[in-house]
Amino acid sequence: MYKKYIVRLTDCERQLLNEVVRKLKGPSEKVRRAQILLKADADGPHWQDAPIAEAFDCRVRTIENVRQRFVLEGLDSALERAKRQTPPTPKLLDGEQEAQIIAMRLGKPPVGSANGTLRWLAEKVVERRMTPTISYETIRDTLKKMG
Repeated sequence: MYKKYIVRLTDCERQLLNEVVRKLKGPSEKVRRAQILLKADADGPHWQDAPIAEAFDCRVRTIENVRQRFVLEGLDSALERAKRQTPPTPKLLDGEQEAQIIAMRLGKPPVGSANGTLRWLAEKVVERRMTPTISYETIRDTLKKMG
């Protein structure tokens, strides 16, 4: 079958990949991708995708993806994990709102209490219409960033 993305490693790249595999340098995903690229090298062993997938216990599509990322984006991108473009959940608070929460935490506590609780702060945030709803855990994360 014709391969659209053919891996051709330079001597320097081959040496770097061998070092990653030999020293088990980095996460296991990185080592596996290095092994895949070494076996897929057209100037080296030149294995087909199916035997590579069987040897490293992964899918053929994984091999194809590693090949494609190597050819289109380069060695570093092929070895590293793809970065997310957007966070899994959008951020609920912006910097100004976080500053207001920190100021409320440092301000006067509720009557009869030495400090306000996280739940109390969450209620105050909703009362001030900073956001329609908020969890006390989000408040905790915000205050944790403060140090």
